[in-house]
Order: sequence, then structure tokens, then C-alpha cells
Amino acid sequence: MSPAVTGVRRITLALTGASGVQYGLRLLECLLAQGCQVDLMISKAAHLVIETETDEQLPANAARLTEVLNQRYAALPGKVQAYGREDWFAPAASGSGAASSMVICPCSGGTLSALATGASNNLIERAGDVALKERRQLLLVMREMPLHQVHLEQMLKLTQMGAVVMPASPGFYHRPESVEAMVDFVVARILDQLGLEQQLMPRWGEP
Repeated sequence: MSPAVTGVRRITLALTGASGVQYGLRLLECLLAQGCQVDLMISKAAHLVIETETDEQLPANAARLTEVLNQRYAALPGKVQAYGREDWFAPAASGSGAASSMVICPCSGGTLSALATGASNNLIERAGDVALKERRQLLLVMREMPLHQVHLEQMLKLTQMGAVVMPASPGFYHRPESVEAMVDFVVARILDQLGLEQQLMPRWGEP
């Protein structure tokens, strides 16, 4: 395994309204287990998807969401701070305050389009725009199929701007026996990209 990044990492994590919120929720847990400080944003559409795809009912209010998640993960060394849709004083809204890495997981087609065109209509879009303009790490975990021409053009454009597009495409060479194992495959790849240690999935060639 590669060495873990030393010191406390701050990661901006956003969940948007695509299917696959399990990836984002599992990533949040893993980041906190690594001791990371997570600046969290969940879009209104993502809250609806969470209620549809999981048994979770997370508070929409950012202060309450922060409280609930920190209580839930109290045994983990990291901490989470949630921010609302128009919380323009959030660190992620400014190049002088944003974390060095941002992950949008899952990333909806609408969010992809907004980032590709420079829109900043909400905090998630603004945070992604900041990551791009500051040349900071931006991972976009798309969960959409099939893809039309505009999706493909926007993915290419964002890749050329420095973002990393990571379709949520779990592998099967490790013979997953559960949905959780398939989710962990994708989350492990995200953690690898962030340079964080992970024990979720052996890398190719490892026992």
C-alpha cells in the first residue's frame, strides 16, 4: 500500500442529485475514519435521492445535519461541517479558504454542465468553480448512462481544465458478493486518487 498522507486533511465533499448516493455516504465515513475534516454539501435533489435509495432521512438544515453526523461518527477521529445551498461564507466559496481537494460524489449531469460552463448558482457549483480556477484537485464521480454528446464534450472539457472524471464503474475481478463490496470498490479508487490509505480493496497484483 502507498503511504498515508500525514497531517489532518480537509476535503470538500458534495453529494448531488444522481443515483448512487451510497458512494458519497460511504466516502464520507471513510474520510472521517482517516481523520479528515470534511466540508460537506448535500443538494436538495441529493436529499430526495438519499430518501429514495436508502433508509436514511438526513436533516436538510445544515446546522442540524452537522450535529447529527458528528454524533453518528463520534467514534471516528475526523469531523464534518455541513453547509447550505447558499452559504457564501463557507470556506469552499473562496480560493483563500477552500480545501486542497474536492470530490463531487455522485456528480449529476446538471452539476457537470454547470461546472463546464462556469456557472455558480449554488455553493456546490461555486466550490467546484473555485477548485478549477485555483488549479486544485477536483474529482467528479459521474453516475449516468447512457451518455450523450454534451455529457462527453463536457467531461472532456473539464478534464482539460484539470478535473478528474471518475465514472462510478465498479470492477468485478475481486468477485464482489454484495452491493457494499461494489460500493467499496469505487470508494477505494477515490481514496487512492486523494492519496489516502485504504484497506477497502487490494490493488491489482496485491494479495
